[in-house]
Amino acid sequence: MVGIAAASMVVDAPLNNRQKILQQRKSLPIATVEKRLLEEVRKNDTLIIVGETGSGKTTQLPQYLFNGGFCRDGGLIGITQPRRVAAVTVAKRVAEECGSQVGQRVGYAIRFEDVTSNSTKIKYMTDGLLLREALLDPYLSRYAVIIIDEAHERTVHTDVLLGLLKRVQKTRSQHVDKQLNVDLMKANFNTLVKKEDNGPSAGNLQQWQRRNSNPLKLIIMSASLDARGFSEFFDNAKAVHVQGRQFPVDIYYTYQPQTDCVDAALLTIFQIHLEEGPGDILVFLTGQEEIESVERLVRNRIRQLPEGNQKLLTFPIFSSLPSEKQLKVFTPAPSGFRKVILATNIAETSVTIPGIKYVIDPGLVKVRSYSSESGIDSLITVETSKSQAHQRSGRAGREGPGKCFRLYQESLFDKLPDSTVPEIKRLDLSNVILQLKALGVDDIFGFDFMEKPDEKAVTRSLETLFLLGALTEEAKLSDPVGQQMARLPLDPMDSKAILLASQFNCLKEMLIAVAMLSVESIFYAPPDKLEQSRTAMRCFSSPEGDHLTLINVYCTADEFFEKSKASSSKENAEKKLRNWCKENFINSRSLKHARDIHSQILDNVTRMGLRVTSCGDDMLQFRRCLAASFFLNAALKQPDGIYRVYRSGQMAQIHPSSVLFRSKPECIIFKELVQTTQSYVRNVTRIDPLWLSELAPQYFGVQE
Repeated sequence: MVGIAAASMVVDAPLNNRQKILQQRKSLPIATVEKRLLEEVRKNDTLIIVGETGSGKTTQLPQYLFNGGFCRDGGLIGITQPRRVAAVTVAKRVAEECGSQVGQRVGYAIRFEDVTSNSTKIKYMTDGLLLREALLDPYLSRYAVIIIDEAHERTVHTDVLLGLLKRVQKTRSQHVDKQLNVDLMKANFNTLVKKEDNGPSAGNLQQWQRRNSNPLKLIIMSASLDARGFSEFFDNAKAVHVQGRQFPVDIYYTYQPQTDCVDAALLTIFQIHLEEGPGDILVFLTGQEEIESVERLVRNRIRQLPEGNQKLLTFPIFSSLPSEKQLKVFTPAPSGFRKVILATNIAETSVTIPGIKYVIDPGLVKVRSYSSESGIDSLITVETSKSQAHQRSGRAGREGPGKCFRLYQESLFDKLPDSTVPEIKRLDLSNVILQLKALGVDDIFGFDFMEKPDEKAVTRSLETLFLLGALTEEAKLSDPVGQQMARLPLDPMDSKAILLASQFNCLKEMLIAVAMLSVESIFYAPPDKLEQSRTAMRCFSSPEGDHLTLINVYCTADEFFEKSKASSSKENAEKKLRNWCKENFINSRSLKHARDIHSQILDNVTRMGLRVTSCGDDMLQFRRCLAASFFLNAALKQPDGIYRVYRSGQMAQIHPSSVLFRSKPECIIFKELVQTTQSYVRNVTRIDPLWLSELAPQYFGVQE
């Protein structure tokens, strides 16, 4: 690895906002090596950049590339992020630095939301979004440079992208070499190229060549990365290290192992508050339950402190928290007060919260793990990796020197894995394989993955896609079902439900259900208002199940919004809808997201020529459509009230959040099977078991 030294500069003079931004950019460690980095990118088609957290990689490098002329021929600079929130927030920050509105020079694109224009040159997006773009443009010819940021997280989309980009690079480079040979022949022999009668016009041909004749520049980037592994995968690509972080962070460990991380975090919060200087505290916890528990305990113990030491405010942040509550973490604390931010790993790389000087890291994280044998998607607590610990500590050094308190011994840190287990080794691969098939990759086992997925997981996913009708017996993408499913940015079963709903005359209802199930929890139940939230939920509940309940919420909200809009402006109607959500304990952020998703999917199915019809009050047709689509997720009640999943034989209970938790119908279909303290099926709807052999004979007919 080549080291690139970088210095840090800090400017304290009072400045206006524009000047402050300029000085902040100049003070970043990466600023001192701008020219050297551009030289490396010009000389190397693939470059791996490892830079400290806070060095300015994500925000500055795309601007350096733009100013260095890499967009001169009309190409884009694309930067992928593993999380939606990161793509959005970073794009907004870079647009501000460029002095333009988001969507102009700098834009972002995430699933169901595209804020770009013809003038966009720097485009932030999720890795999954870029993968979908490759379906329409296999050469990714719009892009001059693609940056894979936070590559250490190794999401399943990132791993597929790495293999795909390696292939795209090779194809585009071969085209460049071929074009150079043609140009040389033209120069030497003054050859005239005859236009084919049925070929493209000379102008179009030249335009296509200009668009595709540049090699793809690929940059792999992270603060904590196994550079050697990535370098070897890309044929010994060059790796550089941007040395220096903006501010130092002191790391502290415990003397003894901690058996209760919640209690240890609580003690450390008050130790910092009572003994350390000013600065806010960021505490990493594994999930909503832990966060709410610590928040309650902090508030109780504050009251026991002397009056002068009670100036401590707690703010939670996790993905299902309503947006208005999430935004509170960015509000500066009142004078004399200290903030304590209680966060999941959403704050590791995606969100930069101002004012943080102290980080508390228990060294644990919740991850999803899918079993191809049982079909269970488990949410399990595991130790963090070294790279995650590194990212977390870096949160403390963004605005000044900081401290990180790791609630485990230093000897344990040495034993942690260098990086997290790649998602491709622990998630359901059905959607990934469907995308690869649509990209023309028929030999899944032979695809150039950085790390090969488990063969059983691949086989299980191929079987799922075949049973859904997406693949033929030869494992080719079926026409039209498989091709149509691949065009929809949804899980395969949701895509199949959309296609079938057109035939069952309930596509209007299915679009709503799929949109509502594509977002974080719609209902929000504050710990101190559980009974009120349950009462509110009962107003929307359907005795037939959760899918119909979600449709009721959406339709009621939509009706309220339209009535409000008829009597006032759209802005006032949206404000009234947010208040309505608050009164009914509905997550307004999730509902807004669902409305946006609904609009996008509706646009997709309209372009595909599907008939958008409604079943009206005949929700029997809707439930039959669910049975025909989710037959692989059917379960039958046993004498003891537990459910047996048909496909795997796995035993599970209906999740307590379901409206069918107490009624326990004979047969159900579900959206997902999860493992927490025990196995649960979530998002459940009642069906008639006789429908299964009638509507899914390809599966249940064989069993009989």
